[in-house]
Amino acid sequence: MTIYSKKQQQIAEKIQETSALSNWKDWKWQLKNSVHDIATFERLLGVQLPPALREQCEATLATFPLAVTPYYLSLIDRNEFANDPVFRQSFPSPAELHVGRYDLEDPLSEDADSPVPGITHRYPDRVLFHISNVCAMYCRHCTRKRKVGDVDSIPDREEISNGLDYIRNNPVIRDVLLSGGDPLMLSDEYLDWILGELRSIPHVQIIRIGSRIPVVLPYRVTDKLVSVLKRHHPLWLNTHFNHPREITTSAKEALAKLADAGIPLGNQTVLLAGVNDCPLIIKTLIQRLVENRVRPYYLYQCDLSEGLTHFRTPVGKGMEIMESLIGHTSGFAVPTYVIDAPGGGGKIPVMPNYLITLATNKVVLRNYEGVITTYQEPESYEPVFCDRNCAECHLDLNLEEDREYGATGIERLLSDYDATISLTPEDNDRMKRRNND
Repeated sequence: MTIYSKKQQQIAEKIQETSALSNWKDWKWQLKNSVHDIATFERLLGVQLPPALREQCEATLATFPLAVTPYYLSLIDRNEFANDPVFRQSFPSPAELHVGRYDLEDPLSEDADSPVPGITHRYPDRVLFHISNVCAMYCRHCTRKRKVGDVDSIPDREEISNGLDYIRNNPVIRDVLLSGGDPLMLSDEYLDWILGELRSIPHVQIIRIGSRIPVVLPYRVTDKLVSVLKRHHPLWLNTHFNHPREITTSAKEALAKLADAGIPLGNQTVLLAGVNDCPLIIKTLIQRLVENRVRPYYLYQCDLSEGLTHFRTPVGKGMEIMESLIGHTSGFAVPTYVIDAPGGGGKIPVMPNYLITLATNKVVLRNYEGVITTYQEPESYEPVFCDRNCAECHLDLNLEEDREYGATGIERLLSDYDATISLTPEDNDRMKRRNND
């Protein structure tokens, strides 16, 4: 029985008089009774919005629909709901209809980097595989708001098969991230089939799942689901806790089932104004995560999706939070703070700078306390010049198989075998003038 059981029982009885906690912990019952309108939201939570605000929120739902499980609804503090972090993540706001001048429908250019429907191939050796557009809850800060509630964009078996074929035909892909929507919203049998198909591809080494199910619908993590996932190791799962209040007894039980099944767990938190933009909140969150065997993975700067302006913080707030974590808690508990670059540039780490300066034979550093120190470089170092001729390299490169690969981006500038000395944008005016001359 969870610490919210009394409130949960009250909500369950409002949904159905004969409901009991046995119903409450049935994930299908939770989905069947998800809240999709403001009147039900108010009735179950026992609150009433001011009429003007209610009208504005109704207008928001015409564009961005509402869906929240009774479980997640029960985590809201009804006495202070307007400032509640769970309320702000689940309830529509009129601010979502404000489209800022820099907002984008597809800020990460996932559609542009999609060689076949359902696949986003941005990084050299891994792909994002959209296998579901259905979620247990519609998060108000979702970067894929453009797809929420769009039944026409739900991938069918043919689309999934085409995505699998793309992965099969591209041996460079060693890592597949299943995303959505939420992959754990699929049936056990369908998910088992997809995982089995991926596991049968020799060059796919790692399968990852991105899911918010442990946060918003922990009862979906059943023994049967866990047994399905265990069959397809090595398999990793990243979840999405944004606030310590979300780590309930039920969430802990779900995480324990997954961890006990040998599934490495990570967490991706989005920095959200009015929800978790506080060093103490984030520190408490990451410490509770590691206590439950979840490794903090990323702290995301909020994306430039349409309707998210009110959630975005300055990057300086994220830096402030990182300064409060590095050196102040366990190193493995510190996430990487990233901006997912608009236009499809991928995740860019934006961490505090601890390297002050460097000279020929030493570097000057500072630590989390502000202590300034030096590190002496080696007085004699014989550099290894690499021409990618691995067969004649004196280093031990017996790595099971010989792989030829080429450098990309900044790695290319640092390589010894490539004559490239600079990377120049295609629309560079200086290059245009040279070509014209």
